[in-house]
Amino acid sequence: MLNADALTQLRQLKTDIEANKVVFPGTVKATNGRFGFVALDDGRDLYLPQDQMQRVLPGDRIEVTEHEGDNGKTYGQVDRLLESPLKTFVGRYKVRGKGHFVAPETPGLNHWLFIPPKQRAGAEPGDFIYCKIGRHPVKDGKGQASVIRRLGKPDQVGIERAVTVAQFDLSEDWPDAARKEFEAVDESRIDALAEGRSDRSDDPFVTIDSPSTQDMDDALCAVPNATGWTLSVAIADPTALLPVDGAVEREARQRATAIYFPGEPRPMLHDAVSTGLCSLVPDARRLAIVCDIQVNNDGSLGEFKLSEAIIRSHGKLSYDLVDGVIAGRSDDDINALPEAVSASLDQLHQAASALRRWRDSNALLSPDRPEFRLRLDDQRHIRLIEPSPQNEAHRVVEECMVAANRCAASALQNSGNAGLFITHPGLRDDRTDNIKSLLTQYAPELADIDVTSPDGFRRLMTETESLDAEVPIKSILTRQLARAELSFDAAPHQGMGLAAYTTFTSPLRKYTDFMVHRLLRAALWNGQAKPLDASQLEALQEGQINARRAANNLEQWLKSLYAPQLGDGVYSGVISRTTSAGFFVRLDDNGIEGYVSTRDMTGKYSFDPITLRLTGPDNRIFQLDQAVNIRFTGVDKEKRQILFQLADAESGSKPEG
Repeated sequence: MLNADALTQLRQLKTDIEANKVVFPGTVKATNGRFGFVALDDGRDLYLPQDQMQRVLPGDRIEVTEHEGDNGKTYGQVDRLLESPLKTFVGRYKVRGKGHFVAPETPGLNHWLFIPPKQRAGAEPGDFIYCKIGRHPVKDGKGQASVIRRLGKPDQVGIERAVTVAQFDLSEDWPDAARKEFEAVDESRIDALAEGRSDRSDDPFVTIDSPSTQDMDDALCAVPNATGWTLSVAIADPTALLPVDGAVEREARQRATAIYFPGEPRPMLHDAVSTGLCSLVPDARRLAIVCDIQVNNDGSLGEFKLSEAIIRSHGKLSYDLVDGVIAGRSDDDINALPEAVSASLDQLHQAASALRRWRDSNALLSPDRPEFRLRLDDQRHIRLIEPSPQNEAHRVVEECMVAANRCAASALQNSGNAGLFITHPGLRDDRTDNIKSLLTQYAPELADIDVTSPDGFRRLMTETESLDAEVPIKSILTRQLARAELSFDAAPHQGMGLAAYTTFTSPLRKYTDFMVHRLLRAALWNGQAKPLDASQLEALQEGQINARRAANNLEQWLKSLYAPQLGDGVYSGVISRTTSAGFFVRLDDNGIEGYVSTRDMTGKYSFDPITLRLTGPDNRIFQLDQAVNIRFTGVDKEKRQILFQLADAESGSKPEG
């Protein structure tokens, strides 16, 4: 036995070791395997072996100590948990022997968590369940979870949407306070607010949308004048009906945006508002903010005026019908349009064409990309994927919306009040050196461009549009773009080639637009607004990103269930993305994307981060925009990733020289 002095010495030694050890803070980065990494605050990535990954969750902030293994490589050992952002997650209920567990669906969380008997909420083996972390595994690697609610069986109708909603922590229910607010608003409120507004009911405003659209938040009309056109864009005005920073607005801010899930959207505002009292339905008096814009013959914008108005839509028109009017087709629906509406549509097309020519010469246009529509069956699975081509009517609406949004940005800039803008910094800062190397090697005539400046970025994107080079420079640049950002201050939107930009044309669908209405009302008509603070702005941006990921997640899940219908046929497509281990191919017929792994190809391939090319034996090259033929080979059910193989073993470009 150790005497008291020895015990004291041991305790002192332990204290000295603790006091002198070096710890490094960092964030846990999970992988698809059992191991992981911690991204240290000093910029290094430190390897975490399996036994240490068992003690942490993806995204955890931890402190680690650094050690050297028998193989001479360093690894991290978890010392202390600082913060764990993962509170809830979705998983599958599992039973092993007498133990009940949840197998998380969270990427990178590759170990099961025990569910104590009193925390199982009646769930059964195989169920999808929504859980919260009950006990963090940091002490011994044995984490626990409790079931918040049972989501359903894998074969339950609509289970994919239910799981996605839970996985991304999206609320479906409306708080009681919000219900009371929107239930208190009715048509009489519209009549009361109409007093003092300009009456534009006789103007031939029409909405142009897909036939299934119910939340119609913009209507258009145009008339010619001596120097061009007066374009009038009427935007639904929900902020006039709803209390400033009330329960409905707080819930809308939390939701950030409507999510157009296949088959069943998740609205930002309750249907009573978004498809009811505020939707610009035909032949109903509706509150609107109208932007009257002078569009000059050359497509430049002249003076504009924003005003509070009452409008009446003279028709709910589809894109196809308006495209028919523009093309001069004759059918019963087109012939039945009132003369004033037909004349306005003709002027809208002329004004929009001028606007587009101006943007093509002075700003940047987004390239057309094939669109596809998912048709679901009674199981809410994909029955059919069909092309949804963009026609001239889509371009008319796009140009009118961009013009109105430019005016809203200008109004906010000139008001001197709080603003809310959408900015875009162009290329990612960390890719600047790669872009310079790319231009030096493949487009030396453009190598002197300052790609970090708005003018340089616009010149770069314009001059690479039709550049004949060995590599698809424009597509490579597009893959290096930064993400658009929300800002209180006006700054260039380099992606659009505009000095300032915001959006206010979708207040029923996006909270940013809703908030811009508040700010415009405060600046122009002495209305009330409670501007966002920095933390709210950051949360709003994260909410938008989260919503987009949720929509993409569900769509990819449904496509992975549909993909086996491709059978063993050969399909044409183009390479849409490249990685160090393979590339993604987007099919021409239906837009489905699948992954081709270089493991399934002969020989070794190297990846060039500058050209985003994969190069293999005999100078076989795979790069962006390259046409390839593939076969469907299966689905990685864990990742819900569709898998392809090249149909022709000799596929791949072989540049001369």
